[in-house]
Amino acid sequence: MTVDAYGGSPEQSIDEPIHIDGKRHLDEIVDEHDVVLVDFFATWCGPCQMLEPILDGLAAETDAVIAKVDVDEHQQLAGASGVRGVPTLALFANGEQAERYTGALPADRLRDLIEGYTE
Repeated sequence: MTVDAYGGSPEQSIDEPIHIDGKRHLDEIVDEHDVVLVDFFATWCGPCQMLEPILDGLAAETDAVIAKVDVDEHQQLAGASGVRGVPTLALFANGEQAERYTGALPADRLRDLIEGYTE
């Protein structure tokens, strides 16, 4: 099950990825949470599909919020965000983009990346 709405405090973690429905929604999530890992993905992308269970696990295990943006549904948002390939992972800390990677990263590397901003 995915979470499409948010009703908690900014410090509360969300245990499942949030599917973003537009720029305003993404901006709200980034503003409301200390650390947000945004996954720009496509349903037809093999590496994106491999990354999905990893991100589900990280959402449950870490203090970061995992946000997912389908680049086919939100082409303007992806373009405005500078996404040129999928998957693209953008990590936001305190409302500002701090890291960006294109391609699938292993679970331990993503966990270390998130923990570098949440501890």
